[in-house]
Amino acid sequence: MDKTIKEFPHDLDAELAVLGVMMLSDEGISIAEEILNAEDFYDKRNQEIFRSIINLSAKNIKVDPILILEDLKKRDLSEEIGGLDYIMGITAGVYYLSQIRHYANIVEEKSTLRKLIVAADQIISMSYEDTKERDEIVEISEKLIFDITQKSHDDGLVRVGNLTSEVIKNMSIRSSLNGDITGVTTGLVDLDNMLSGLQKSDLVLLAARPSMGKTALGVNIAVNASLNENHVAIFSLEMSKMQLMQRIISQLSFVDLTDIITGNISDWDEILTTISALEKIDLYIDDTPSISLSELRAKCRRLKAEKGLDLIVIDYLQLMTTKGRTENRQLEISAISRGLKALAKELNAPVLALAQLSRAPELRQNKRPILSDLRESGAIEQDADVVMMLYRDDYYNENSEIPNTCDVIIAKHRNGQTGSVRLFYKKTITRFADMLKDGKEE
Repeated sequence: MDKTIKEFPHDLDAELAVLGVMMLSDEGISIAEEILNAEDFYDKRNQEIFRSIINLSAKNIKVDPILILEDLKKRDLSEEIGGLDYIMGITAGVYYLSQIRHYANIVEEKSTLRKLIVAADQIISMSYEDTKERDEIVEISEKLIFDITQKSHDDGLVRVGNLTSEVIKNMSIRSSLNGDITGVTTGLVDLDNMLSGLQKSDLVLLAARPSMGKTALGVNIAVNASLNENHVAIFSLEMSKMQLMQRIISQLSFVDLTDIITGNISDWDEILTTISALEKIDLYIDDTPSISLSELRAKCRRLKAEKGLDLIVIDYLQLMTTKGRTENRQLEISAISRGLKALAKELNAPVLALAQLSRAPELRQNKRPILSDLRESGAIEQDADVVMMLYRDDYYNENSEIPNTCDVIIAKHRNGQTGSVRLFYKKTITRFADMLKDGKEE
């Protein structure tokens, strides 16, 4: 067995080239800061010099060796890095601005390799220790690798001055859209107008009593989003993949769901056209029953890394579980809710979680749901950025004046307006659509 101790991957020449260009050019600083952070440098001296350059640049101070040394002295690091001699040694090299991106990428690549080695060592240690369950080790391992491959360079706390350019860029993009949606489309114009689409990193709750159509609307939104070139994952904890596919085909082909289930098909052309369209979209279905938060998170991370992921739909939240033991179901639901919000932020994608409402609306004269009807946990309301609730008048009133409609009540909207959107709902094909002003389907 080869017991030779191998040195971590690194390229000191590339590190010095990056620092050399940064000392000569403000543009070089911007390029390097975009690609690297201090920990990407292998040599500790180079890490601290990089930090000093960034510190000076943030204060709009022109970088030079003397000022770098002064910054290092303030942090009691000047002697540790070798003083002015080491800094001047860097400036003695011949470096070109045109090459900095190339050298910075080399430094970043070596840093990634070192991180992978450290992660692999952690995984090996966990596997030998036998103190964790297999699923926990798998989850931690996937998280370690995912974090590395995402190449996230933020240090947790970010100075607001460093965020202003990104904010202005986003505002400019939204302004150019002239009111168009800025998130993932629901495929429903009035709902998109109210929400501006489903926003990245948002936890969106779609809650209703049974038979209101929450699964139908969730699937409608998922399909519409995927037809608009988004990568979408549906986690169906209640229905099988086959049942969900039958609903999707019914929605798109306008063939009654009952006929699809029984095989009583008179127009195969519509079915085949729909299937042809479905074969071209990036829509993924997982029907693992009682899926745990950790399992769902691992699958989403993998899909994000391999294919991309723009929207996650979960049907429904209260059927999920956690791996660990909890004192009661309310605490478990709270943990799941927090976990889904964290997942939305981590993957920078909206999570649309369907949820069951309590029986409270059935006990009131006014059956329209309210926020306090959320079942099992007020934490769900707290964690969600948007809470939508469904109400169908014709479900409760046989002689309803608004049959075949469903009100989507936006009871909470952290970054926008609340209100209600009325949609056409054709139950026989489980399809939602926009309303025309005469109250019919658009």
